[in-house]
Amino acid sequence: MLLNDRIKAFSELGKFLSQFKTTGYENVRSVLCNEYFFDEMSQKINTAVHHNGWFTKENILFSLQQWSNALTKENLNNWLSPYSIAKNEPKTIGTILAGNIPLVGFHDFLSVLISGNKILVKQSSNDNQLLPFLSTYLIAVEPRFKDYISFTFDKLKSFDAIIATGSDNTARYFEYYFSKVPNVIRKNRNSVAVLTGNETKEQLQALGEDIFRYYGLGCRSVSKIMIPENYNFDLFFEAMYDYHDIMNSAKYANNYDYNKAVYLMSNYKLFENGFLMLKEDQSYASPIATLFYEKYESIDLLTKKLEKDKEKIQCIVGTDFLPKCTEFGQTQNPGLSDYADGIDIIKFLAKIA
Repeated sequence: MLLNDRIKAFSELGKFLSQFKTTGYENVRSVLCNEYFFDEMSQKINTAVHHNGWFTKENILFSLQQWSNALTKENLNNWLSPYSIAKNEPKTIGTILAGNIPLVGFHDFLSVLISGNKILVKQSSNDNQLLPFLSTYLIAVEPRFKDYISFTFDKLKSFDAIIATGSDNTARYFEYYFSKVPNVIRKNRNSVAVLTGNETKEQLQALGEDIFRYYGLGCRSVSKIMIPENYNFDLFFEAMYDYHDIMNSAKYANNYDYNKAVYLMSNYKLFENGFLMLKEDQSYASPIATLFYEKYESIDLLTKKLEKDKEKIQCIVGTDFLPKCTEFGQTQNPGLSDYADGIDIIKFLAKIA
């Protein structure tokens, strides 16, 4: 398979996914193999919803839309153009995927296959419904992928390199177990937003998307805000009100009630609006329905702190704060070159002898 063949197959997958939008489904006859896969994909989406209570239909469709937007020939070619992808004998890359949000491991899946390698996938039980089905579609449009894609429920065996994502605790196990092969081991990361007090209501409303999308379970979800001394939360809470329907989720509401009770019994000072609690805390990883905040004295001191803590941070949201700041409302819309933990997976794969 040439690179162009792989790009064409994934772009066809992108066209297939484009039929499933948050605004509704549209069966497009020109999509390859649609007669075999469209109805079954609709069923798979429902299955994934029932399998994991955090995977709402809206969030699954949001994820599918992001990938359909990314998987175009133009985007794939632009992404890969800086690399020299050699026509070497394919290596088998073991991947251990997280399961916190729908299709969270798809970028690793894409990177391994688009680079001409074989993938051996061990999925999280929380997110094991969609990717195998999308693999069958990929094989239908490009049958040569059949020999390149494997899934396993057992311990990974017979691999040349590893890409593994997990908690800080599991990462220690991964680092020991996979130390003898080339590896990328990802740990816990969270995202922060830097506020100055000069944000518009529209910017803060967009920040709500970064906070509430996927119930805040993604590493790109904003779990903490950095604020200046004497910050006024009035406009912030006014902007957040657009997201009050999140309490319609029983799982989210239960977490809100539980965490609020814990905080109150511990006499923590809270700001809250009935669906989101703000707690002053030095940590980055906040519980569900909670947003941590920390005050800063100056931009210079804050810059030094964020640099010191960069291994804990996935994204920094803000305006003209740092060269690589993510715009408000855009953390869940990463481009193909926005690698998790900043580790260039295509470069990593190219170095495997």
